[in-house]
Amino acid sequence: MPKQVDLEGRRRQIAEAVCLLVDEHGLEGVTLRDVAARAEVSMGAVQRCFHTKEEMLLFALAHVGERVSERVRSRLTAGPAQSAASELGLVAGEVALLREEHRAEARIWLAFVAGAAVNQALARTLRSSYAALEELMVRLITEAASGAGEGAQAVGGAVSARAEARTLLALADGLTAHVLVGHRTVAEAEEVLHAHLAGLWARC
Repeated sequence: MPKQVDLEGRRRQIAEAVCLLVDEHGLEGVTLRDVAARAEVSMGAVQRCFHTKEEMLLFALAHVGERVSERVRSRLTAGPAQSAASELGLVAGEVALLREEHRAEARIWLAFVAGAAVNQALARTLRSSYAALEELMVRLITEAASGAGEGAQAVGGAVSARAEARTLLALADGLTAHVLVGHRTVAEAEEVLHAHLAGLWARC
C-alpha cells in the first residue's frame, strides 16, 4: 500500500521551514529548494502541497497569525477567570510580541508586513488577521466599559469602542517595530503599552 501522508501536517511543516528562512533572510531569501531542504522533504513534496511560491507564503503567513491567535486563546483560558480589562492587557501584550521568546516571530511578522505593501494577496491575509484581533479588542473594551458603571459611557458605544481598539492595535503593532530596530527597549515598550491601557480605563 502507498504510504499515507498527513497533507495538512506536511503543509504546516513546510510553513515552519518558510518562517525559519524568512527570519534569516527575509521574504526574498525564500526559495522552493531551500524550503524543501529546511523542511527535510523533497522538492516534489513541496510542490504537491503548494502550487506556487505565493500560495506557500500565504499559508505561512496565516500559520504565523494562527500561532499568535492560539497563544492569545490559551492565555485567556488558562488559570482563574479574569476581568475583561485584564484580558485586554494580555491580548495587547501578545500582539506586540515584545518578549524575547517571541523576537523571531516578530521579525517574521514584520517581514510579511513589508512584503504586503507590494503584494495584494499578502495584504488581504494580513487584513483578515488584523480584523479578527480588532473584533476581539472591541469585545473586551465593551465588556470592560459595561462593568465600569455610569462612567462607562466614554467607551461604551460601538463607535468609540472600535476607535479605542483600532488605536490599541496600531500601538501594539508599532511597538513591535520600535523594539526590533532598537528604538525602544522591551521595558520602555511595556511602559508605553501599560500607560495607554491605564489611560483607557481612566476614561471608563
